[in-house]
Amino acid sequence: MAWGPIGLFLLAVLDSAGIPLPASVDVLIVYLAAKNPAMAVTSAIIAVCGSALGCMILFFIARKGGELYLDAHTATGMTARFRRWFQRYGLATVFVPGVVPILPLPMKVFVASAGALGVRPLRFLLVVLAARIPRYLGLAYLGAKLGEHSLEYLRQHTWHLLGLALLLLALILVVLRLAGRRPVRKGCFVRQWR
Repeated sequence: MAWGPIGLFLLAVLDSAGIPLPASVDVLIVYLAAKNPAMAVTSAIIAVCGSALGCMILFFIARKGGELYLDAHTATGMTARFRRWFQRYGLATVFVPGVVPILPLPMKVFVASAGALGVRPLRFLLVVLAARIPRYLGLAYLGAKLGEHSLEYLRQHTWHLLGLALLLLALILVVLRLAGRRPVRKGCFVRQWR
């Protein structure tokens, strides 16, 4: 906390790179925004950058040796089936814990899986940014508006956040399933995204 934005950036990098620091970045964003509301958005942006960098570090570490590990420790057909499933739905498992604050959802496992299973780095980074930007901006807003009562507000709404996470995951999986059934025109953005 004494390091302010620099400490927030380093903490976000370490947390997203695989060092377990549950909810510490969330708490620090709220604290910094409550202490200095004028810096709330800046704090959120710094946390997003740090988290994206940390996720990419873990992603590339897993990409280096994760695929060999998976092949060596899973049944032959199982690896291929899991790879196909993850290519289709796996980034939803990165997005949901990435966007829902405070809850200790296991994002690092899915970040490592994305790297090990060969998800495209740009696609992965866009999903991380799509999750972290609203999460950290929301926490900064909450900290700036509610101040020291922000964390208590989040604790009181833990079940709501968990329900939202499950609903969001179900919605994303349904949309992906429906999108997979539609014929895709050649050159379409959706086809390029896959």
